[in-house]
Amino acid sequence: MTRNNGSAGPPALARDEIGDINTSSLADVIEWFLTYDQRAGVIRHPKVEEIFHWKQEEQRREGEEIYQFAHAEDRLAIGIMQALAEHRSEDELHAWISQLLNALDDAAKTNEEMATAYNLKTDEVESTVKEALKIPTAKGRKIYLTCCWIEVLCTAEVRIMGWIYKELYGKPYSP
Repeated sequence: MTRNNGSAGPPALARDEIGDINTSSLADVIEWFLTYDQRAGVIRHPKVEEIFHWKQEEQRREGEEIYQFAHAEDRLAIGIMQALAEHRSEDELHAWISQLLNALDDAAKTNEEMATAYNLKTDEVESTVKEALKIPTAKGRKIYLTCCWIEVLCTAEVRIMGWIYKELYGKPYSP
């Protein structure tokens, strides 16, 4: 497959002989978005990576059985692949993207409220995890940092899944 430099948009999704999305072409699409789409690519930012590892460690401390990913972008890619495997019809994928948008909206509102309430500097700090220490309770910090993660993850996933939806069904996703 010829790789483009981003100017022509994401590479095409290829399908196998039974019509399923070719995993390699899906990986190329995800990589394109991480490289050329600023809102999806933020998943690679060091502050996001720090939040992601905090989240995994928090889940481990609480005794949750989770798969330990090496990087936030790995979690995003596997999540997209799983979502496409589980939501195989147009209606199912539409409903999934709608759920992502709802989660994104809830997380963004919570983050905004908490940033205002605790005078958090969301952009000017080197570490969101350290900035969250201004929140006086462990529960509050957990809510804030979890919402930070959900906001970034859902933003990236919606960007990519919205494009895939259009590729699969020939029309843009519309809530």
